[in-house]
Amino acid sequence: MKQLALLISLLFVAGCAGPEPRKPKKVKSGSYYKESIERSKKLLAAEELLIQNIMKADTAHTYLNSGSGSWYFYNTKNETTDYLPEPDDLVTLAYNLLSLQNDTIYSMEQIGVQKYKVDKQELFPGLRNSVKLLKEGESATFLYPSSLGYGYPGDGDKIGVNIPLKSTLVILKIEKESEIAETPAN
Repeated sequence: MKQLALLISLLFVAGCAGPEPRKPKKVKSGSYYKESIERSKKLLAAEELLIQNIMKADTAHTYLNSGSGSWYFYNTKNETTDYLPEPDDLVTLAYNLLSLQNDTIYSMEQIGVQKYKVDKQELFPGLRNSVKLLKEGESATFLYPSSLGYGYPGDGDKIGVNIPLKSTLVILKIEKESEIAETPAN
């Protein structure tokens, strides 16, 4: 009987050991990410080549590089001020979205006049950067690769997967952050 009690005690103690973690069956090599990066690089190179060809064919305009991956030319320039929007400024703007073949995706009327607090509200990446390049009263047309547009997911409506965009942006008004803070609320 003592032996049976000892055996049961040993089984009980052995059975109380903690659970053993499972070992992974397969170690991920990261090759999926490497392949995705390579696809993205090739897509960007193809889109940039397309944009370069559009700019070469458009002899009527002088294109500037934005420094963030898009290209643009001025439609209207404001030589009377040097002030560019800063973070927290409130910018009143209007823009449209076109394909690179000039097919209208969204017109300025469809989008409407927007108020945008610089760097504090969501806009697609290219437009967010473009707002900071224009002064009040200026208008410019921008060419964006899909990575600066709506990228892989599109907008869920009219803009599909990896669509490069063309947009004319008009800065109607810039309210400096300091002016906004001084304005009393009604």
